[in-house]
Amino acid sequence: MDHRQRFGIEEEYFITDLHSRRMLAEPSARVLDVCREVIGGGFAYEMFAGQIEVASPVFEDARHAATYLGRVRRELSRALAEHGLGFICSGTHPLADWQAQCATDQVHFRHLFDEFAIVAQRSVLSGLHVHAEIPAGIDRIAVMNEVLPWLPLLLALSVSSPLWRGAPSGYCSYRQVACDEWPRMGVPEYLPDARSFEHYLGVLKRTGALAEDGNVWWGCRPSLNYPTLELRMTDACPRLADSLLLAGLFRVMVKHACLLPAPGNGFSLERHWLLKENRIQARRWGSRGRFVLAPDAAAVTLAKWLALAEQQFGATARALGEEGVFAQAQQLVRDGTSAERQLRCFEAGPAPAHTRLQAVVDQLLAQSRAGEGAALQGGNAVKPEG
Repeated sequence: MDHRQRFGIEEEYFITDLHSRRMLAEPSARVLDVCREVIGGGFAYEMFAGQIEVASPVFEDARHAATYLGRVRRELSRALAEHGLGFICSGTHPLADWQAQCATDQVHFRHLFDEFAIVAQRSVLSGLHVHAEIPAGIDRIAVMNEVLPWLPLLLALSVSSPLWRGAPSGYCSYRQVACDEWPRMGVPEYLPDARSFEHYLGVLKRTGALAEDGNVWWGCRPSLNYPTLELRMTDACPRLADSLLLAGLFRVMVKHACLLPAPGNGFSLERHWLLKENRIQARRWGSRGRFVLAPDAAAVTLAKWLALAEQQFGATARALGEEGVFAQAQQLVRDGTSAERQLRCFEAGPAPAHTRLQAVVDQLLAQSRAGEGAALQGGNAVKPEG
C-alpha cells in the first residue's frame, strides 16, 4: 500500500471583542494587517469583514498539520490580544447578530450578496474544510460516492453551532440548517461518475444557473482548483484536536476508497436517501442521533457506527499513522461534542441569558487557542510544536 495521503485544512475564525464578547462587524485595517502578518500566505478573507480563513499548505501527515495550525492559532491569539481581541472557531458565534455584520468589500463577495440577498446576509457561519488528494486516473466522483454515506458521522462529531442569535436553536448544527437555504449546498446530487458531474455542471452553465467559472458548494465536492476531494459539511471546531481528528478520519476514508478496485460501486439511490436522513439526524442531535446504515437495518448509535468504521477503515488508518482517530472519536462521544459543551455552559446557573452567552463565548475563546489542541497520533497525545 502507498502510505502517502496528502491533505489540506481550511479553518474559519470569528474575530471577537474580548470585552463585549461580540463578533466584530468591521475590524480596522490594522487588525486585518495583523491577521495577515501572522497567518502569512494562508490568510484569506471571508464573506464578512469580522471573519477570516486560514488555508493551510499541503500536509504530509497529522503532525505537520498540528504544528502548522497550532502555531497559527497560538500566534494569532497573542497578536489579537494586543488589540483587545480574540477569535473563536465554531459553526456559529453565540453573540453574533447577522443584521449587524458587514460584508467584505471584494468583487466575489459583493456578487454573492447581490445574487443571494438575505440568504447570504444570514450566513454568519464557519465550517471546517478538508482537502484529501486523489491520485491521477481515479474518478473523484466515484471516490466521493464511496465516502458520502459516512459524512453524517463526521458532521455528528463536529457539531458546534447550537446557538443562533443568542438562543438555543434546537439543533446541534444550526449551521447545516442555514446551509440548506443556499442552492447546490448540502448533500450532493446523485451522480455515478465524473462524466455525469461534468454534464451536470454543463447544463447549469448553459442555462445560466451557474457562472462559467462557478462551482457547487456541496458538503463534499471535487475541487476545481486542486486534485482533491473536499469535505465541507463539518462545522468549524473550537478545539484543534477535533479539527485534526476529523481531517484524519476523512483522509483515511478517502485513501480507503482510492485503494478499492471500483469505489462507489455500492452507492445506490436508497443509500442516497439514507444519507440525507442521517444528515438530518446529525445536525439535529449530534452524537445522540440514531443512524440507519442500510434500508433493511435497525438504527445504530454514533458509538456503534464508529465501531463499524474502525472495522472497515482500521487497516488503512494504521498504514497512514492515524490509528488513534477511532479511540479519540469514541472519547469525544463520551465527553460530549462542542454543541453539548456550549449548551451545558449556557444552561448552567440562574444568571441572565446574556451573561450565560458571554460565558459560552469565553469557553470558545479558550478552546480555540492552540494550547487546547493536542491530537492523538497512534493512541498517544501529540501537542503542536513550537
